[in-house]
Amino acid sequence: MPAAFAEPLPNVSINVGDGSEEPNTSALSILLLITVLSIAPGILVLMTSFTRIVVVLGFVRTSLGTQQMPPNQVLVGLALFLTLFIMAPTFSQVNEVALQPYLKGEITQTEAFKQAADPMKKFMFSHTREKDLILFMNYTKTEKPSSYKDIPITVLIPAYAISELKTAFQMGFMIFIPFLVIDMIVSSTLMAMGMMMLPPVMISLPFKLLLFVMVDGWYLIVRSLLLSFNTG
Repeated sequence: MPAAFAEPLPNVSINVGDGSEEPNTSALSILLLITVLSIAPGILVLMTSFTRIVVVLGFVRTSLGTQQMPPNQVLVGLALFLTLFIMAPTFSQVNEVALQPYLKGEITQTEAFKQAADPMKKFMFSHTREKDLILFMNYTKTEKPSSYKDIPITVLIPAYAISELKTAFQMGFMIFIPFLVIDMIVSSTLMAMGMMMLPPVMISLPFKLLLFVMVDGWYLIVRSLLLSFNTG
């Protein structure tokens, strides 16, 4: 065996970071980061406008009866970018008061979390029904807050979520009405003509698509969603 392979290999160690933090602190930071990344989808769905938008878009596709058109990827993608558009002022405020000061070392991690929670609380509180908020406050026996800043975020998130679902279902009901009228007219016409073996869906679908295109349906739906958050 050559002498180069007979000598023992040197010990090599690789350290991530500058060594200024304690080992336990680094491990806790990594654990916290992984935890935040794992619940990021839940944060996106329940603390932003995503829930209302994606539910309403789902109702639009169901009322049209187009099965998988538009595909789920298109609806979710549209809902995601509409969410970023609607939440842009809130996200900018979070970046200004929490993220940038934390990156510069001006505030601690705990302070950054508290600073970031205030803009999100303000947005959720403005779109949460009082009845839903009282439900969770009574369950947790939370005292009446003087402002939205005093409401625990664990109380505000579920209250906001069920408020968004109710609003989305109300909008979905209004979307269903004109298409339901078309289905009823087509079904009655086919029955009067004795064509009971012909599925009414085959006849009503082109008329529903024509109506939706003529009134510029996607524009009206997106406009209604934007106005619903603007006036919330």
